[in-house]
Parts: sequence; C-alpha cells; structure tokens
Amino acid sequence: MTQKDLQALLEDSRQAGIYRLPHGDRRALREAAEAAGFACFEADLGDSDQIHGVLTRLGRQLGFPAWYGGNFDALKDCLSDISWREECGYLLILSRAEALQFANANAFRTLNEVFAAAIDEWRSQGVPMWVFYDLQADGLATLPTLE
Repeated sequence: MTQKDLQALLEDSRQAGIYRLPHGDRRALREAAEAAGFACFEADLGDSDQIHGVLTRLGRQLGFPAWYGGNFDALKDCLSDISWREECGYLLILSRAEALQFANANAFRTLNEVFAAAIDEWRSQGVPMWVFYDLQADGLATLPTLE
C-alpha cells in the first residue's frame, strides 16, 4: 500500500478502528497520518500485566490533563475530548501490550471496548480515530491488520 493509499484509508472515519500494525511499519503509518493532519500519539505499555499500570502509562505518555483519574471512565473521557490537540483525526500506536492481554484478558477486552467507544464517538462527528497495536510477538493475532 502506498503512502497516498494509506493516507486516504486513514482519512475514512468509517473504517477507523482497532488494528494490528501492519508488518510493524510504524514509520509509514505515522507519515501517512501526519500528511493527513492527524495528531499522532504513541504509548509503550512497558510489558505491564496490570491494568492500573497500563492506564497510568497511557495518561502520562499521551499527555492527558491533570484531572485524568487513571481508570476506564477517565480514559474514555480523555480520548473522546482531545481538546488540547484538536486535529482532523487521531492515531494512537500502542506497543508491548501482550503482557496485559495474556495476564488479564478481561482488562484487555475492556480497554479495547473503551478505545472502540471513543472511536465511535469521533466517527459520529466524521473524525477518524485509529488505534494500532505494534506487536513484538504474534500474540494478538485476533486483531485485524490493514491490508
């Protein structure tokens, strides 16, 4: 997929969702998102197998406001109102999420439900929001990959 094709895909809010980063190609994805005028965020979950640690890291690495409470509701609120970075779209790349998925599948599922709810809110406004997992291993094969 060319950068122009990838950019056009990212700009389509109807297709936005939660995906596995294709072939670990973080650079091409960031370049396409930046060319589209998106805010790009990256978070390293640090192989944390506890949801509290993941939520804390997300808040710190994504630059959430001081009122962020480090829980699922606060995460949804911050992702649904990114007023400190108003852009025409949003891209979030997460790395090292395998530990949480394997140690606490329910928390991992809830985390992705929060991401999906924020994506749906943005989609209702015609704004694309994408979440990509950049995986070290093939542990999250259940997530779709952009082709």
